[in-house]
Parts: sequence; C-alpha cells; structure tokens
Amino acid sequence: MKKTIPEPQIGGLPDKIAPWAALVGGILITVGFVVAFMVSGLVNGAALQDGAVEIIGGIPIANMLLFSQKIFYFHMPVAVVSFVALIFTGYYSIRYLTTSSHVFDMRAKVVTEVALVFVLATMATGVMWTRSDWGVWWSWEPRLTTYFVLMLMVMGYFILRNALADPERCARYSAVLGILICINVPICYFITRMIPSSVHPQVFRTDSGLPPDMLIPLLTVLAGMCLIGFALYRLRLRTALMEEKLATIQEKVEA
Repeated sequence: MKKTIPEPQIGGLPDKIAPWAALVGGILITVGFVVAFMVSGLVNGAALQDGAVEIIGGIPIANMLLFSQKIFYFHMPVAVVSFVALIFTGYYSIRYLTTSSHVFDMRAKVVTEVALVFVLATMATGVMWTRSDWGVWWSWEPRLTTYFVLMLMVMGYFILRNALADPERCARYSAVLGILICINVPICYFITRMIPSSVHPQVFRTDSGLPPDMLIPLLTVLAGMCLIGFALYRLRLRTALMEEKLATIQEKVEA
C-alpha cells in the first residue's frame, strides 16, 4: 500500500517562526556589518608604487589597504546560503522521484526560487568585488567559472519548468536537473582545494583562516543570512500553498 505524504499546512509553527526568524536575521546581519566596518581591519592589496612605505598608526604599511574587501562579509554568507538551499533542492528532488508526491515537487521548486535570489546576490557582489580589487569585471578563475555554470543551471531549472505543459513530466525532468544542480554544489565549494587559487582563499580551515575580528562578524552575518533564507522559504511556500488552494477553489466554482 502506497504511503500518503501529508500536505504542508498553512499557519503551523514554521510559519509562525518565519517572521521572527527574518527579524532576528536582519538584526544579526546589521550587527555583523557594523562590526565588520567599524572593528574589522582592512586587508592588504597591491604594493604601493615604487616600493614606498607609509606609516599609519605607527605601523609601516607597504600595501594598499582595501576597503572594498568589506563586500566579503555579504558575498560569502549569501554564497553559503545559496549552497545550502540547492542541497535541499537535490534532497526534495530525490524524494519526488522516489515517491512521485507533489509535496516534494512544490518544496523543490520553492527552495530553488529562494536559492536563485541568493545566487544572483552572490554573483552581483562577486562582480563588485572583482571590479574593485582586480580592476576587471570578470575573470575565468576556477571558483567564478564553476559558480557561473551553477547559476546558469539554476536559471535553466525555471526555464525547463515553464517549457513543459505536462505537470508530471515537468516535475520529473525538473527533479533530475535539481539533482544535477545539487551535485555541482560540492564542486563549486571544493574547487579552490582541487585547483588552489589565491583569488578565493580557503576561509574555513583548521586554523579558521581569519583573525577573530574578521571571523566573528562574518559568522554573525552568516547566521543572519541563514535565518533570512529560512524565512523566505517558509513565506514563499505558504504563498505557493495558498495560490494552489485558490486555484482548486476556482476550478470547482467554474465546474
């Protein structure tokens, strides 16, 4: 006997938590940014011209101090949340293929929509960082290249969903693509370990990779972004459920 998957409910505990998660997430992000801009130090950029050395606060400085590095405190957290969301895309896609339940197809679609928001934010801040620090708008560096492919796959996910009229075929093909997108996530993350790059240093290492004055605000913003991502997912899922129920009512009325 086939097990029935319960439909998501509107107004449950996750929906009640979502607004508070968004509020706490916004506070954490704000606090993290304030600390990042007011306390965290700047990073060394290119060397000063002609090997000059300037004395700043009694410390000899031989490199330009990059204020643009502050973008990192937004760029890295949104990238991590995009990875987490796409992992759930793969999970729900697998669940759909094994159960053929519309519940998991809807969840996969919604969480991928949230992922797309963070993917686009990651690309936008990445381009800003690239332009500010490297002097170019784009570089075919390993991490940038693999993430660009990931973004195209996520966009292709929604193109595919809109291209197929048959709901079952749409859900099945989208689930397969969702799994492929999920497989690309660890490739994007570990590419800097497989192909070392000075452009994208490894942040999470055994020695943390960052001093406390940089790591603490970074983790604070990351926690806030995770809460924002959860809130967006729950609110969007609630909207999708309400739209589906409304469509069902309209069909019954018209019949």
